[in-house]
Amino acid sequence: MDDLLERLGELDCGRRLLAATAGAGGVHLVGGAVRDLLLGRRPRELDVVVEGDIGPLAAALGDVAANHERFGTATVRDGDCRWDLAASRAEEYARPGALPSVRPAPIEADLRRRDVSVNAIALDLRTGVLRMVEHALADLDTGVLRVLHEASFYDDPTRLWRIARYAARLNFELEPHTAQLAAEAVAAGVAERVSGARIGNELRLALAEPDAPAALERAVTLGLAPWLQPDRERAAAALELLPAREGRADLVVLAAALAESGDDADQRLAGLDFTAAERAVLRAAADAPGTAAAALAAERPSQLARVLRGLPVEAVALAGATARAAEPVRRWLDELRHVGLAIDGDDLLALGIERGPEIGRRLAATLDRRLDGELGDDHAAQLEAALRAPV
Repeated sequence: MDDLLERLGELDCGRRLLAATAGAGGVHLVGGAVRDLLLGRRPRELDVVVEGDIGPLAAALGDVAANHERFGTATVRDGDCRWDLAASRAEEYARPGALPSVRPAPIEADLRRRDVSVNAIALDLRTGVLRMVEHALADLDTGVLRVLHEASFYDDPTRLWRIARYAARLNFELEPHTAQLAAEAVAAGVAERVSGARIGNELRLALAEPDAPAALERAVTLGLAPWLQPDRERAAAALELLPAREGRADLVVLAAALAESGDDADQRLAGLDFTAAERAVLRAAADAPGTAAAALAAERPSQLARVLRGLPVEAVALAGATARAAEPVRRWLDELRHVGLAIDGDDLLALGIERGPEIGRRLAATLDRRLDGELGDDHAAQLEAALRAPV
């Protein structure tokens, strides 16, 4: 379909892909990119399948950032562009949940190995011809997700998480038989047959969706994560408080959804391959109600600073995700945390204060007075206040 090639060419990365494949046969744009072009959306990624060796196309596009010879795939980057390349293949699963063994196959076989019908569409980049599995265009038109064979979720249980993401992103519903297959697979515990790291990666992908709470809600509805209780309103309120270019929105959304707390949540997340640093943020965020209560009880800015100082911004934002706590939290994030002193420990050492904890106490007391509006930014006045501080 020439209009699809034209739409692809309107994208910088699409135009460069078309230039690199000019005149070459057996090169296809596949999956979500074709689906999104057909829906009039901007593709999130450009996946390309080559009936043959992917090496020449990879070299023509840019630098290979990752290469997985076992599966005949590579990721190529050049500037802001990224292309995921794969040799056209068929797959076989030795056992449910195992990684597949692959063999070269025509594009028609490659499409049949995919997750759902609306992602099993290929656009020939030379001719503009579409190839697809049965029901693909009809399902795209009616807004349903249909798996391609009965054992789909048993072969690859991570597809359950993928259809949750697709359903949320596209606002599609599961085709009735697919919904039944999903329910049976979840009841059979198929997700337990893959590693925690793979499930954790699927959770991270859900958290990266444009509407992450919706993706989590779909996952919970499918029975994939009963330990989550997505809270759209609380997450939105916290994200509104999260400072620009600071903190991680995905951890805010996850923290707002955690139904478990304490060691239970920490152990589960460790099993899903979340790092110690990520889990520390989530532990701090889990105490958001207590933090909010303490922030509301603070009568002076210095007291508010003692409550919130040192906490991750994600935890602070979640503490402010109530109408009553939003104001003090916003004041801390926007104003008070940036207040500092014109003096430091060296100034006090120069005046004869002995090195040790006393210096820190004097500086802390001076900062408290600065936060409470009793001191300006004058160096001499702050130094005098530090020398007079009761320690």
